[in-house]
Amino acid sequence: MVGTVRRLVLSGYYGFHNSGDEAVLQSILLALAEEAEQAGISVEPVVLSGDPEWTKKLYGVEAVNRMKLGEVLSAIRGSDGLISGGGSLLQDATGKLTIPYYLAIIKLAQWLGKPTFIYSQGIGPVGSRAFFGPIRRAFARCAYVSVRDRESAELLRRMGLSAPVDVVPDPVMGLPLRTPAPAAPEEAPAAASERGGAAAAAGASGPEREAPGDPAGGASAAAAAEKPAPVIGVSVRFWNADRSELAAVAAALNRIRRDRRVRVRFLPFHLPSDEEASREVVRRMGAESAPDVRIAAGLEHPQAMLAAVGECSLLIGMRLHSLIYAASQHVPVVGISYDPKIDQFLARLNRQAAISTDRSDVDRLAREAMLLLDSREAWTVSAHPLIETLKNEAHRPAERIVDLLAKKG
Repeated sequence: MVGTVRRLVLSGYYGFHNSGDEAVLQSILLALAEEAEQAGISVEPVVLSGDPEWTKKLYGVEAVNRMKLGEVLSAIRGSDGLISGGGSLLQDATGKLTIPYYLAIIKLAQWLGKPTFIYSQGIGPVGSRAFFGPIRRAFARCAYVSVRDRESAELLRRMGLSAPVDVVPDPVMGLPLRTPAPAAPEEAPAAASERGGAAAAAGASGPEREAPGDPAGGASAAAAAEKPAPVIGVSVRFWNADRSELAAVAAALNRIRRDRRVRVRFLPFHLPSDEEASREVVRRMGAESAPDVRIAAGLEHPQAMLAAVGECSLLIGMRLHSLIYAASQHVPVVGISYDPKIDQFLARLNRQAAISTDRSDVDRLAREAMLLLDSREAWTVSAHPLIETLKNEAHRPAERIVDLLAKKG
């Protein structure tokens, strides 16, 4: 029987409809619940969200507006502690206000006398050394600090942090599939949905549509009788101003399609921008009416996206969590690096990015993808022990945090 109840405030990039960050939240929520049950206590989470109503509906937890100081202050004051993370919260590459915001939340909890925990964060890049001192001082007062890679731990050491730092996998490595797993989605032509009827306009309600699709709605009976072609999952985002990274992906995919019988399924992780980036690649491919090229839709819940990734034979990804989703499901990955965090994760699988956004090698991207399509079984065997180790270690922050909360008087 669960007795003691502990309220925990969770701070991160939540409620912004980014599947990767939502997967981080879902992973933390599930891990905390599992560890709390084993410890004989109950954890009640309160999420600081950019869209509190959406967060409440999606996860069934309490949520408050992360930008309303009164709500944040009340949530922290009524809690037993604060978790900051995971994700890349303390970095100044996306803006100068990111680090001050997340540090302010941590400092507010500390000022109110609440224990603070850093949950598998990726630290950096931090271009301004002016942030080193504030980060060091805030982390020095935390009850537990964990980061998702050795590079983050080394950066904290360079900042002068002497407190223990636990190096663990990204929380999403521990995200399970739904039980039971949802049925495979039906597909509807995107052309119909774009004209205003969504999937229902095409007579289907499934969460995947063509991009923009084949009005005829399917292959011939003879083709249907063949063994299904392997699915290449693709996760892209806008990065270069000239869209050269998307042009390289488009050219590589067309090269693969000329040499192999494949299906291409774009998986937008951050809506709506990644869906727009996916459409840009489709346009550059000249595949607007190709029945073998589709853009997934209706995958808001991270475990729905996880299931979709798990159906792929290979994943080509720019988004970090697209690669993590794939690895956790033992799907071979081809990484496109735009940030050190991509390289750091791939290194944990003993792999390197095929290309980067400033080094677009179409031949290399296509060649590596086709090599993995031809040797998926060998990749799975070689990567299996590394992946299982990461999955087993992903719960360690939740275990440590719950242990500290259970001992609290």
